[in-house]
Amino acid sequence: MLEIENISTYYGNIQALKEVSLHVEKGEIVSLIGANGAGKTTLLNSISGIVPPRSGSIRLEGEEISRLPAEIIVARGISQVPERRQVFSILTVKENLTLGAYLRIRKGERQAVERDMQAVFELFPILQERQKQAAGTLSGGEQQMLAIGRSLMANPKVLLLDEPSLGLAPLLVQEIFKVIVELRQKGTTILLVEQNARAALQIADRAYVLETGQIVMEGKASDLIQDTGIQKAYLGIKE
Repeated sequence: MLEIENISTYYGNIQALKEVSLHVEKGEIVSLIGANGAGKTTLLNSISGIVPPRSGSIRLEGEEISRLPAEIIVARGISQVPERRQVFSILTVKENLTLGAYLRIRKGERQAVERDMQAVFELFPILQERQKQAAGTLSGGEQQMLAIGRSLMANPKVLLLDEPSLGLAPLLVQEIFKVIVELRQKGTTILLVEQNARAALQIADRAYVLETGQIVMEGKASDLIQDTGIQKAYLGIKE
């Protein structure tokens, strides 16, 4: 579904990603774990066209997308839920969701967009209750739900999730991760960046470990969660 091969991404002269390769198969949850500054968000931004890689290849269903503008990448089927939500605070919940479907509305898909909005409301009933409320007045958890819902309105083939548990209470984290599993069950392919490595590995099919811009380990999530090095570095388990 999504193939990334030897991409290198820079901020000016500073190299943030060094020949990173990974793949996500259709219907998978693949988790990307690593410390702050490892390059996880940069990788998602490279995939979505926000910070294009300087070299390497990114393919969606076999089609090269690494040189396409960000809005075209969204139209091709990749949608990103950014770190720290980044909802449009002065707009209502419904307006935020509608903006997520902007490209589809331009193509005349209004009926399908309405159906998808109802699906988002079924997934997050609180958003339906508060659809006329300004997004900036929502709680952190509700804003995270809105950010996910907004990305789903683009009808993505691959959903990129950047730190969905950041700043949320434990019960809300459980709820968000439950939704992620439900989305996969409904057919959405997911690449999950998450500092809560334990939670991420518990729901993922496979995982990659990113350190200083390079993939240093990969494998089945069930295997990585048992790895003593991973346990010490990311799960807080001491010998």
